[in-house]
Amino acid sequence: MKSGPPRAVGELLVGALPQLADRLVVQRMRRRWATLVGADVARRTRPEALVNGSLTVVVDNSPWLHELTLRAAELTERLRAEFPSVQTLRFTLGAAATEDAAPEARPVPHRPRLTDDDSRAIDAAAAAIPDPTLAASARRLLARAWPPSAARGIER
Repeated sequence: MKSGPPRAVGELLVGALPQLADRLVVQRMRRRWATLVGADVARRTRPEALVNGSLTVVVDNSPWLHELTLRAAELTERLRAEFPSVQTLRFTLGAAATEDAAPEARPVPHRPRLTDDDSRAIDAAAAAIPDPTLAASARRLLARAWPPSAARGIER
């Protein structure tokens, strides 16, 4: 087996799957986005996709969309210096949230277990639905939304 210098995983992937080349360029671009376009622009934009040399950039509001459209030539030159595959820019309006931002963690509410009476009441309500798939869905929804006994004034 012939051994050569180490190669990046991205190079190996592009060799096996050439259609990944543009996606990998966009991923590298996202990591450097703030230094390439400036902090103010980076806060309002996100590179989305590169297709046939045209980079689609999502902008979070109309005034910035207009501003960046006017600055497209300057930004294209800056990006092309670092990423030669970028030939043109296309700006679209959308949410410019970054992928790196952690999603907000929602606390999972603690739900008391259903009593046997609650389960029987849910089963009776779902039994009125003739479609078995729909009835099963209704059971799941009712079990999640069923008020606890204490909320209904029933002591356990």
